[in-house]
This record gives sequence, structure tokens and C-alpha cells, in this order.
Amino acid sequence: MHTIRNWPAAERPRERFLARGPDALSDAELLAIFLRTGTNGKTAVDMARELLQAFGGLRPLLEAERHRFCAMHGLGTATYVQLQSVLEMARRHLQEQLQREDVLENPEMTRRYLISRLRHYRHEVFACLFLDNRHRVIAFEELFHGTIDGASVHPREVVSQALQHNATAVILAHNHPSGVAEPSRADIQLTRRLVDAMGLMDIRVLDHLVIGDGPGVSLAERGLL
Repeated sequence: MHTIRNWPAAERPRERFLARGPDALSDAELLAIFLRTGTNGKTAVDMARELLQAFGGLRPLLEAERHRFCAMHGLGTATYVQLQSVLEMARRHLQEQLQREDVLENPEMTRRYLISRLRHYRHEVFACLFLDNRHRVIAFEELFHGTIDGASVHPREVVSQALQHNATAVILAHNHPSGVAEPSRADIQLTRRLVDAMGLMDIRVLDHLVIGDGPGVSLAERGLL
């Protein structure tokens, strides 16, 4: 049977990863390394390509619901758990990095972390990063869960949580399940209400990020705080 082991070393995903780094590999090759083996006479790379085609890309595969993921031939509950564990470790790694430094000095890492936490939801979620006086992360909390169209956010509860964490600043974030990250009029109005409410307690709102497909939208960058 033709397997990846029979390929020239320079073409094998694992060897290419070690020689050139992960950026040199395609989505299918990275997924093949995770899968490790193929099935029914197919190499792991063949299987990875078929899975990416069936799900419509790497992101839909990673965010697939358990029942759909496990229904695919060659996958199952064990693989689903392993994959979700890898994703959770990546999120925790980003959080640990944020907790060691001033988030304002690395806005791209902050954005990546919030995207990793919120983009996969199929309903709207409003969350906060609570920060200390050196703008380091104290905690991340998902405060309100809604529907595909929106979530009810109560400023009093956001302020209460900030006070419980003894936060001096916050970064707000919520996702748009549609994938369109453009802030709505309601998003802008809510942000201004939260800025005013937090200001009464000497807590600064540093930004409000709207997460969708792509990099997301910063209301601070838009001058909307």
C-alpha cells in the first residue's frame, strides 16, 4: 500500500515541518500530521484534503459540532476530543501570554485571543477582559449569551464584575455570528453607555472589539469610544 512513509523525505509533512516550520505546510498537511494515519487505502494527506473539502475549509472543520464531526468516516469521539483539547490549549497559551504583559503594547495578540474565544459561537456572546493598573489581564469572562441576532447586555452587571475583579480598565468584545463585524448603531450606543457607567467608577474602557470573519473591528480605532 502506498503510504506517506514511501514519499521522498522532502515531501513528507512531518519532515517538512521540522525542516521549514509550520508556515511552510498547507492546511491539509497540518491536518494530516494531527490525524497521523489515513484509512481505506488513503494517506493521511488524502483524508485531510477530503475532510477540508467536505467541511468547506479548516475553520468550519475546527468549529464543527460534535455530531457532524464524528459522523465523518475516519473520525470519531476520540479525535474530536483531541482536536478540541488542542484548540483549548492554544487559547490558554494566548491568555497566559496576555497575563504577562501590557495588552496595549500588543494589541494584535489581544485581538487574536478574543477571536479565538468568541468567533466560533453560533449565537451572540458579550465578554470582557478585566485589566489591572498596568493593563495586564486579570480575567476574561463571558457575561451575556444571546441569540443569533443579539444579546441583552446590562451595564450594571458589567460594572459589578469589574469592581469584583478590582479592575481599573476593561476591553469589551462581542461576536457577530453572521460573520460581518461592522458595528451596529446599537453596538455604538451600548459602548457609550458602558464608557459612561465605568467612568463613574474610574474604570477605563480601552476598546470594544466586534468579532466576525477576518480581523474584527475596533471601536477605539474607529474613534467611537
